[in-house]
Amino acid sequence: MQFGPSGPCQARGKSFHFPVHWFDCGPHFPYWWIDDAADFVSTLTFVQATCSFFRQPANFAPDYELSISELAALDMCQKRAIFKPMTIDERQDLKQRCGGSWKLVLRFLLAGEACCRREKSQAIAGPGHSIAVTSAGVVYSFGSNSSGQLGHGTTEEEWRPRIIRSLQGIRIIQAAAGPGRTMLISDAGLVYAFGKDSFGEAEYGVQGSKMVTSPQLVESLKNIYVVQAAIGNFFTAVLSREGRVYTFSWGNDGRLGHQTEPNDVEPHPLLGALENIPVVQIASGYCYLLALACQPSGMSVYSVGCGLGGKLGHGSRTDEKQPRLIEQFQALNLQPTVISAGAWHAAVVGRDGRVCTWGWGRYGCLGHGNEECESAPKVVEALGNVKAVHVATGDYTTFVVSEDGDVYSFGCGESASLGHNAVVDEEQVNRHANVLSPELVTSLKEVKERVVQVSLTNSIYWNAHTFALTESGKLYAFGAGDKGQLGVELVNNQTERGNPERVDVDLS
Repeated sequence: MQFGPSGPCQARGKSFHFPVHWFDCGPHFPYWWIDDAADFVSTLTFVQATCSFFRQPANFAPDYELSISELAALDMCQKRAIFKPMTIDERQDLKQRCGGSWKLVLRFLLAGEACCRREKSQAIAGPGHSIAVTSAGVVYSFGSNSSGQLGHGTTEEEWRPRIIRSLQGIRIIQAAAGPGRTMLISDAGLVYAFGKDSFGEAEYGVQGSKMVTSPQLVESLKNIYVVQAAIGNFFTAVLSREGRVYTFSWGNDGRLGHQTEPNDVEPHPLLGALENIPVVQIASGYCYLLALACQPSGMSVYSVGCGLGGKLGHGSRTDEKQPRLIEQFQALNLQPTVISAGAWHAAVVGRDGRVCTWGWGRYGCLGHGNEECESAPKVVEALGNVKAVHVATGDYTTFVVSEDGDVYSFGCGESASLGHNAVVDEEQVNRHANVLSPELVTSLKEVKERVVQVSLTNSIYWNAHTFALTESGKLYAFGAGDKGQLGVELVNNQTERGNPERVDVDLS
């Protein structure tokens, strides 16, 4: 792609006109170039970023060592919330970690924002309890509270969303919910946890030595700027601002390449292949971890842990003690942008909108029209006419959100968590039927709003419930609600809701 002083430019067959403002770049290069290898955002996005850079004074001293495109990328990096508080040394360290280019840093930052909904509202359908975060960083919780996982200072269930008032003045941007445990991440990179006090116990394993019923700062993470947490079985993982992955309590037989005890409260860096590769998203399932990595050659996915059912995606069912690249995406010519780890299966959305699934295919959760296992990523052909932007996986259940806001689901229909029981007589529909291929969730079409995120329970011990979050911040819930985790009223001894119902909370 070539930019010239005359105004118009050609970018992949499209013409764009924009003003060009000259400034002192030295005697060379009245034109500058961005080749495909460096075109990390889209061409149009980078054109807009460069134009924006020239429309206003730079907020930093000129660096005559940098090209114009590098200066524009640095300027755009400085507008990102995560980048702003970094020191000069931290920024240079991130630049080297990303491959020595500010354009690579920009791609890394934008990729993290796109796949993790950072700085936006979100809802988490945890095992028996739920967490909702507004765009302003206010946190609501509701549902089961036997271990204090709601953070209200009690162990009483809550059937309606309730603000965690002890967090007043702290802006939360990320949340993770596991069995009897909740973790929250602030915009300052601090981690607060409550519920079971162990980082690595199983869902019905030994309780920690105590319960924490109000958010407490995780002291061992104070020196790590955390941007995401993932709670799996027997372990917890966190992702740092610089793209490093740390884990707690995987066990003492080296399952993640290091020796730890089940009650270990110190984070250990995930070594091996990802030691020097920045990660933008992590996802955890039953005893395994996925990592979406950002490399100069493009985006890639690594997996580590238990390989039962082929859920690590390497074409086998063997365990991996070190992170290993899933090579199948290269064969499929697919650039991963979003990852999701269910209990026994996993899914990825590609930049082109294709969806791949793999792992244990029970109940049709892979969407391939059968219940067979797939030990390597396979494109869901039934979604060939759908451009996906988001995917969520649970215990044998999968949801896909399209660019238009349509929602498709498939897999296990237990607890009516798929949302497919349309408004007809109960005798005419089996609300618990399994779905082997993707089906449009027509009940969500009736809300007349674009859905941007779906979250569902990822647990082998709890009946699933599902949240759908709309563009305007409205939250809809369906599925199991026996502990109040739906945040909506159930009547006549109901334990679940088959159709989406609006939760009384505004997340905008």
